[in-house]
Amino acid sequence: MTPAATLRALHHAPAPGGGPLVLPGPWDAASARAFADAGFPALATPSAGVAASLGYADGETPAAEMFAAVARIVRAVDVPVSADVEDGYGLAPRELVGRLLEAGAAGCNLEDGDRASGLLKDPREQADFLAAVRAEAGDALVVNARVDTFLKGGTDPEPAIARGRLYAAAGADCLYPILAPPPLLAALGEAVGLPVNALALPDGPSPRELGRLGAARVTFGGGLHARAMAAVAETAVALAADLRGGS
Repeated sequence: MTPAATLRALHHAPAPGGGPLVLPGPWDAASARAFADAGFPALATPSAGVAASLGYADGETPAAEMFAAVARIVRAVDVPVSADVEDGYGLAPRELVGRLLEAGAAGCNLEDGDRASGLLKDPREQADFLAAVRAEAGDALVVNARVDTFLKGGTDPEPAIARGRLYAAAGADCLYPILAPPPLLAALGEAVGLPVNALALPDGPSPRELGRLGAARVTFGGGLHARAMAAVAETAVALAADLRGGS
């Protein structure tokens, strides 16, 4: 099977132990190897973690640097890698798909929040964009359609469902209603007819619990990078304290 076919199948096959598909978010080649060596069957890069590792704020990474980072991660592991490419960087579908495939990505996140304006994109225009991406990619990419209505402060699930149905009709493989209240996950998936991606938060339900609530796929955004950097900061403080104590 191709990497995309393998990744697509993982969305529909029970994970070991019956939990959801858990996709850790590597930010560089070394972290990708660590997650793959731990036995995770696929990975999903986070734009925030990759941006931080490259010295940028989330949303400010130049497209060329993001694709280069994805390519390094893909080369480092033997499992499928999905790439968070934010809102597509303003690239036409053909170029976007070409650069994803050139980097070796098996899938991608595409969000319907406009990074430049901070507003939600028109849902029909976003659906047309997703349909064009699907037409260019064929089966070579697993498209995770992010819905930002909850991220923008909405609480009503109906706008997310309406957008999700348009994106499903456009050929999306998975629905990502980021920051949706966990109790809504099952209803969102049932209403849209797609596997649902949930974001695991440090103070929220565990990945296994998110699976019980209806998530077929769990990702972490920049959370794992933040945890790793907290450990680095702790090490740095301890080292600096030791040096001061020895002076």
